[in-house]
This record gives sequence, structure tokens and C-alpha cells, in this order.
Amino acid sequence: MKRPILTLGLISVLAAVHFPARAAENNAAAPVRARVVIQADQGKETINRNIYGHFSEHLGHCIYEGIWVGEGSSIPNTRGIRNDVVAALRRIRTPVLRWPGGCFADEYHWRDGIGPRETRPTMINTHWGGVTENNHFGTHEFFDLCEQLECEPYICGNLGSGSVQEMQQWIEYMTSGNVSPMADERRRNGREQPWKLKYFGVGNENWGCGGNMTPEYYADQYKRYATYVRDLSGNRVYKIACGPNGGDYKWTETLMSQVGRRMQGLALHYYCGTGKKSRSATQFDEEDWIFQLRNALRMEELIVRHSEIMNKYDREGRVALIVDEWGAWHQVEPGTTPGFLYQQNSLRDALVAGSTFNIFNNHAARVKMANIAQTINVLQAMILTDKEKMILTPTYHVFEMYTAHHDATLLPSKVVTEEYAFAGEKIPAVNVSASRDKVGNIHVTLCNLNPNTAAEVSLDLQGATVQKVSGRVLTSAQMTAHNTFKKPDEVRPAEFNAISGSGNGITATLPPKSVVVLALE
Repeated sequence: MKRPILTLGLISVLAAVHFPARAAENNAAAPVRARVVIQADQGKETINRNIYGHFSEHLGHCIYEGIWVGEGSSIPNTRGIRNDVVAALRRIRTPVLRWPGGCFADEYHWRDGIGPRETRPTMINTHWGGVTENNHFGTHEFFDLCEQLECEPYICGNLGSGSVQEMQQWIEYMTSGNVSPMADERRRNGREQPWKLKYFGVGNENWGCGGNMTPEYYADQYKRYATYVRDLSGNRVYKIACGPNGGDYKWTETLMSQVGRRMQGLALHYYCGTGKKSRSATQFDEEDWIFQLRNALRMEELIVRHSEIMNKYDREGRVALIVDEWGAWHQVEPGTTPGFLYQQNSLRDALVAGSTFNIFNNHAARVKMANIAQTINVLQAMILTDKEKMILTPTYHVFEMYTAHHDATLLPSKVVTEEYAFAGEKIPAVNVSASRDKVGNIHVTLCNLNPNTAAEVSLDLQGATVQKVSGRVLTSAQMTAHNTFKKPDEVRPAEFNAISGSGNGITATLPPKSVVVLALE
């Protein structure tokens, strides 16, 4: 039996106790009801902008065609990197980008991706489609991309099939400003000054594709490899250990007890899967809808239980929980290569993203970074490309709507909500997070997970008075709505006006299956 989810003030499903009974004849048409209490004067935790991070692996058309087209391409680019993609990612203020994998990192040897591109050796991408990798996008190109995006680079090192020396030399190549073999080679390859590299993953999924290790064995390997991930020339590396696969609580217990203060972050991976009956990203019914969103909401339980274990060994919260792979995983689109993981992205995925971000925000004390899988053309992508064409997905729009939370102060909130029920499943109908930005404005993000019924939400703002309220909404008439190259704006944010009240009390009526952001001034 699964233990009940402790929501730490996020959601309570107590409809029968807290809401007056409806007249029976009105039940079918009446909106779902929810009450939100926001403690506007009690914020102390900062929502780290890196929670809104991304992940780009050498997989399918994420890097090649999605990001990298080469300097000779007719597609507008800067040093081989697509201008349209960079502009789109800058609009959502991409804070951190994880690379080169994923499972690809477990077989990636960094020296193959430096030097003149025409002389770089090829490799077979055994994990993702068995295609030939030409290594034209390597270390220099990745740092160029991060500089164009003005984001932090997060590199994942090869502990699975690479050597300690290989990892040590890569750190030296990237970050040393001294006269040394690796730094001198970097200079010969066109980069005089070392890069600043804060985030480095010491291995990836070492419980699986990264070596099928036990947690005890990986803990020993982590300590060995991490010893040689050194701070050079003033650069300080934030070392992230491979964390658990979903609910593998033994892995967290082992790493926290055996590695402890040798790491700054522990990386959790969790994919919420797809529908119960249909694995399609765009062809599904309501049973698939609630099944998918129930799985997405399990992120709350995972964070709470892993955090409880971390608290036993780290009461000060020094080690961050890094959710550096998360998202929906549907069946690939018909006619595409199965190993490329190219899938569409619907309004359902937007609700997955919005609800997950609300969970991350509300656990900002422990969750300091998250990286959706993946940025372009793979899994729950922000962007889809087809040669020179590019479209933005519903998930992209959620990232844009939630930028108000970047580095804002988390405001404690509690939701008392009715449930949404279908086909024997029940989930809270409404979830929320709230923050105050640096100029004092409050932003509240709400998700109505009921695809059929509006949600009437009353907000009780304690410790602040509101003079002006505005909002934006992401929704559509169909739960399967998605953007295509023929109809790129089928799902996009719009102005939200179903708001009333001021001062301390506000009422908002959320449309069915919607993500809403309210700005309170």
C-alpha cells in the first residue's frame, strides 16, 4: 500500500468538510471549488531559477538539426547554431542547460569532440538509433551555445565507460588558466581563456545505462572520480551525484550515508509516462488524461520521501535535490525513427509541466535545479523543428508563463480543493504556487486539471493588499489540442479576465484544463 502523500501545505482534498453542499439539480453544471490561502508576509525561500532548466542530449534531432545546423547551412545561424532556436530559448530565459546526456554521456569521450571538425572521429550512438555521430557539436560548440543563451552550462561526465583520467583532463581542459597540457590544447583549439563551469554531473543513471551499478558500488566510484574533479583557476565545481530512479529510496539512503558532504547535489530522474490505454501524445481519451496527470502528481510524493531521507543526513539542506530528467514519455510519432524519441506535445503535457513546476516551487528549500527532457525534438520538448521551420509547443508556453517565479521569494500557500474523478481515479482538481518578485509583485500560478469543468478559486491573501490584478491563461477547446507546422498557434497563451475582487480577497474562474498565471500588484 502506498503511504499517503504529505503535501506540506500544497493541497488538501477536504471538499465535503470545507465547502457547503450544492443544490442537487446544480451539481452537473457547478464549477469545481477551491480555496487558496497565500501567506504573503511569510516568504523566506528563493525559487531557484534553475528549476526551469533544460536538458539536451545527443539523441535524435535534439542537437543535430534542432540546435546545430553547421556554419554552411541556409538556415540562419551563428557559428552553426540556429538563430531562431536561440531567440526562442532566450525568451523563456533558459537558466541552465544539461549536456551531452543522458545515456549518451555514458559512452561519450570528450576528446572526440574537439579540434577541427573535419578531423574529428565518428562514433556510433548505440543508445539512440544506432546512427553515426560525427562529433561536430562538442565542448567548444556547447559553451558557445550557453554563451549565446546566457545560461549556465551543466556537463555530465562519463563515469560509465570513461576513466578517472579522462574526467580529470576534461575538467582541466575546460577550466584551467595555467600552462598545462590540457589548457594549452584548448588554446590551440581557439579558446584562450578558460570557461566557467559550475555544474558537473559525476556520472548518469549509473543504476542503469551508466553501468548497472549497485548504490554501494556507485558511492565508492563517485568518491574516486569526484576526487579528481578539481577546482582550478578560481573555478568552483558544484558536483552532482547520480541519484535515484523514481522511488528507489535505498539509493538515496546509501548515497547520503556514504557520500554525504562530498557532493553538492543528488540527481533524481522521474518520467511520468503516458496514458493508461493510449501511448500517443495526441490521440487519447479522458481515462488517459487522468492517468497521466496522476502520475505527474506523484512527483510530490517522490520529493517528500527523498527529502525526508536527505534530512536525516543533511539537516542544513546543504545537498540539493536536482531533478535533472523529468517529463512525459509518449510513443514516437508515426513514421519517425523509434530510437529518436520524437513525440508531439499537447495541452495535456502543458498541465503536466505546470503542475510539476508548482510542486518544485513549493519544495524550493530542497529542490534547486530541474531539467526537463528534452529541449528540442525529443520527448516533452519546448520546440519542434522541420528543416528551416520551427514551432513552439504548449510546454514551451508554460515555461514562458512561469518565468515570473525565477529567483522570486516563495510564498507559502495552501489549497483546499475538490477532487476531479474519472474511471476510478481521483486527483486534486487544482494546484498552485505563489511567489513575490524583486519589485514586490506577487504571481500565482494555478492549474485546473479537470478537463470538463471550470474551477472557481477564491484567493485569501494574508499579509498584503492587492490594488490591481491581471492574468494570462493557456487552454483550448480540446484536451488533445497541439501545435503543428500548419497550425503553429493552436495552443498559445491569452489574456485572462475571469477575475474579480481586490484587497485581500480575489476570485478567479479557471477554464477547464487550463494553466493560469495571476499578477497581483
